[in-house]
Amino acid sequence: MAYYDFLDIAFAPLLKLPALWAILILSFLISLLIILITKYMTNQETMKNLKDEMKSYQKQMKELKGNPAKMMEMQKKAMESNMKYMSHSLKPTLITLIPIFFIFGWMNATFAYDSIHPMQEFHVYAVFDKNINGEAQITVPEEITIIGSAKSNITSGIVNKRNHEKTASWAFKGEQGEHVIEVSYNGEKQQHSVLITDENKYLPALKQAKGSIKSISIDYKKKVLIPIGFRDWLGWLGVYIWCSIIFTMVLRKVLKVY
Repeated sequence: MAYYDFLDIAFAPLLKLPALWAILILSFLISLLIILITKYMTNQETMKNLKDEMKSYQKQMKELKGNPAKMMEMQKKAMESNMKYMSHSLKPTLITLIPIFFIFGWMNATFAYDSIHPMQEFHVYAVFDKNINGEAQITVPEEITIIGSAKSNITSGIVNKRNHEKTASWAFKGEQGEHVIEVSYNGEKQQHSVLITDENKYLPALKQAKGSIKSISIDYKKKVLIPIGFRDWLGWLGVYIWCSIIFTMVLRKVLKVY
């Protein structure tokens, strides 16, 4: 996508860093952007007063546990103050939503998986309709070497940890560059592209299709930024969420944003 190319250029210095540091810096910059827009696009005095009101009502509700009628009254006032606070926050939220949406898409296309390096073995899976049997064949350019046979039996299997009724799979290694692979079955053909590079880049893993061949997927390995326990599950999104929570809390206090 064109905006991916623009963001590749805009964040080029970050792409030279280890992925963990890149995510830390991006989470800080995005948090800072949101906080600054919130600070200068809202009346901070009004926001502070509304927050103080909500804290006061919450304190009174705790003291009025034995008086349900009064407690409900305080709860209603607290909800009114909260609605006012949210309405004031809506404008900066809407302004930041679209650019952050694009940045998140770019981050997912840049940091979700490890790239496939030259002459590194990787796998391709094709998912078929449940009634399909027999063999599927794959065709690759001369820069790609098939490990095994170009033909694969269509059997029950698992792709990306999801059960699929019928699949065929192949193993490859290849030279650097973007390559087109073609899966064929009974006259039907579907193509998908794979990128082999030493850079931190990759193409979409999955291509959906219609017909007997339902999809073709590249088995990229998930990029784990912080190994935790036996599952090693903390990828770019988990790191981003935790960091953004911390940065947002700190920046709100430092910049006095309510």
